[in-house]
Amino acid sequence: MADQYARHRACHPGVLEEISRRVGAETKLLEVGCGTANYLAALYALTGCTCWGVDPSQRMLAVARARCPEAQLLLGSGEGLPCPSDFFDLVLSIDVIHHIDDRGAYFAEAYRVLKPGGSLCTVTDSEEIIRGRHPQSTYFPETVDVELGRYPSVQQLKGLSSSAGFIHWRKSQVQLESQLTSAEAYAAKAMSSLHLISPEAFASGLERLENDLRRGPVSEVRAYVLLWATKPLAV
Repeated sequence: MADQYARHRACHPGVLEEISRRVGAETKLLEVGCGTANYLAALYALTGCTCWGVDPSQRMLAVARARCPEAQLLLGSGEGLPCPSDFFDLVLSIDVIHHIDDRGAYFAEAYRVLKPGGSLCTVTDSEEIIRGRHPQSTYFPETVDVELGRYPSVQQLKGLSSSAGFIHWRKSQVQLESQLTSAEAYAAKAMSSLHLISPEAFASGLERLENDLRRGPVSEVRAYVLLWATKPLAV
């Protein structure tokens, strides 16, 4: 999916603003599941921070290297980060936690690589957000159950981060409403859940979306929950 992801997926302005307010030129930042470096490139451009990214896909990293040559990009997984201990000021995962199989191991690894006092940010979707996605959940309602089965709940994530040793857990939410004028991203299945429904459900939803777009723009809602936690200064 690397090429389609690079073409159709963009930074959420609210997520970027929330994170960039906590990042400076002196920040050592690691994005786990960095994909094609959308956020790394944007954060570097805004703040001049020192960026690292880890992803399990060689193809994603190839695109990322072209997009953000300033970042240090490593092949690896969230459960076994190829990074030194007590090193980063901020560890991010943006719409990635549902792809990680052993989330307990990931939170333990994030804790390990963060400096004492460092921050962890997990950007994800709540049940409310998944059910309210538009146009995805409206035109492809079969994706709702798929996504609810993949995404851990906010409370589960809070429990996992606490078990790993993180403190000062806090939550914020961002939302962007806009107008969709093209079904190209949906036709390209740039959202991974569209690969997990039946071909018939996908074709039916795409046809309805394209028909409605011929009559004019369709409203689009993009929202995320940001879950923040801190590694204690001393244990």
